[in-house]
Amino acid sequence: MRFSICAAIVFIFIHSPVFSQEYSFSDNDKYVLVIHGGAGTLLPGKMSAEKERAYRDKLTEALSAGYEKIKNGGQSLDAVTAAITVMEDSPLFNAGKGAVMTHEGKNELDASIMDGATQDAGAVAGITTVKNPILAARSVMEKSGHVMLSGPGAEHFAESQGLEIVAPEYFWTERRWENLQRVLEKDSAQVELDHDEKQTFSPPVVDNIDDKFGTVGAVARDKKGSLAAGTSTGGMNNKRFGRIGDSPIIGAGNYANNQVAISCTGWGEFYIRTVAAYNVASQMKLLGLSVEEASENVIEEIGNLGGTGGMIALDKDGNYATPFNTAGMYRGTVNEKGEIKVEIFK
Repeated sequence: MRFSICAAIVFIFIHSPVFSQEYSFSDNDKYVLVIHGGAGTLLPGKMSAEKERAYRDKLTEALSAGYEKIKNGGQSLDAVTAAITVMEDSPLFNAGKGAVMTHEGKNELDASIMDGATQDAGAVAGITTVKNPILAARSVMEKSGHVMLSGPGAEHFAESQGLEIVAPEYFWTERRWENLQRVLEKDSAQVELDHDEKQTFSPPVVDNIDDKFGTVGAVARDKKGSLAAGTSTGGMNNKRFGRIGDSPIIGAGNYANNQVAISCTGWGEFYIRTVAAYNVASQMKLLGLSVEEASENVIEEIGNLGGTGGMIALDKDGNYATPFNTAGMYRGTVNEKGEIKVEIFK
């Protein structure tokens, strides 16, 4: 029996897909937090050593912040908000301070959070003055009778809850402004997915400029075994008409129950159409699939429809998966021992 179990483990490891990871350890080594900073055109050798180090350091900081919450007995929700707040405050990622710009040169932010234990959820969309959208989403979940608030109403509610309000100019960065101008100069009608090669709705336009940052997210498991998921984004570069993607939509870009927590990153329209996050949970429940099998199936479905991106998923037993169909995805994990692992490329 011992030989059979070992052989099975070796077989699973060898035959795991290249673009996905799943690990299962003893009770003392289970993973408690998984994060992502977006999926996209991330190629070894195309990114400077300095830039790569900056991303790795910030992802490590986010993991450490979330782990401290769990280590000290905090809820999975606390870990998710702590990790995402670190990334929202960094100009490296397309969320909060690093958000991309709309066609009009503004920053419109979306976020959502979900408690797997209760299946309570909160989300905000199209906000422009709340420093940390993930905290606004949590306030909606915990302090209102609603799931999603948008625009000025969401901002007013966040302010009434004592969240930090900033001038819209806080989110402006020179790099994002230059990105917008580059797109406008080429095609004023173009919408660019920040996560991947330039994307328009017919057909995608490929750009080799390695300046792709993305949506951030986190999934966590606390000492009680409760799960939570959170996602935050600035959306699409050059987006128009009040466009809202999958990130604030429960079941599309974010979902958690008592079995699995999922946060997505990619071309949001495809994640909405496939109900991507909930799709993973459903396949696990109805088909008995592992977190790796279910999440890979959903990313494959998105790819078959023409979409790009990835996701992170963490189950109740501490197993996780990080499938993506792009060249890379900013991602990291920390287990119950506090051991941190950060990756960017395939």
